[in-house]
Amino acid sequence: MAAALAADLAGCADMAARTPPNTPLSQVVAEYGRPNFTCPLPGGGQRVIWTQQPLGQYAWGGNVGPDGRIDRVVPILTDAHFAILSEGVWTPDRVRCEFGPPAIIDEVGLPSVRQVVWSYRYRENDVWNSLMYVYMGRNGDRVTRHHPGPDPMYDQEWDFAR
Repeated sequence: MAAALAADLAGCADMAARTPPNTPLSQVVAEYGRPNFTCPLPGGGQRVIWTQQPLGQYAWGGNVGPDGRIDRVVPILTDAHFAILSEGVWTPDRVRCEFGPPAIIDEVGLPSVRQVVWSYRYRENDVWNSLMYVYMGRNGDRVTRHHPGPDPMYDQEWDFAR
């Protein structure tokens, strides 16, 4: 089973490179399986995302027009793509539609300044096991800031006292 999962994930590694623009969604689904997250787009299309969250570090997404063709498939859990969170107003629905569901939804801060934080596992600079922390403010209604940090899931617990 582990070998089959590894083969599936390896096949997705070049999903963006192997899917030409304007490919019919049915053809992409035949090769990579159904997207595990979708949301409607204005004008009758839909956003489709193949994500490895909550434990994986990669996701690919694209927009499908009313004609059933995907514009392009791109890796979406990257530093460059997360940078778009600095532009405009981002509601939770907009973030979920752009990046898929987060690995973790939590709260941080003292009681008087608690904020909702969404965390996405990814490879910072294509190297580091990281989480992108997306702060949704006290009410959880819009992105207030975002930044990467180490993913504690990969921390090695060293006990030097032994």
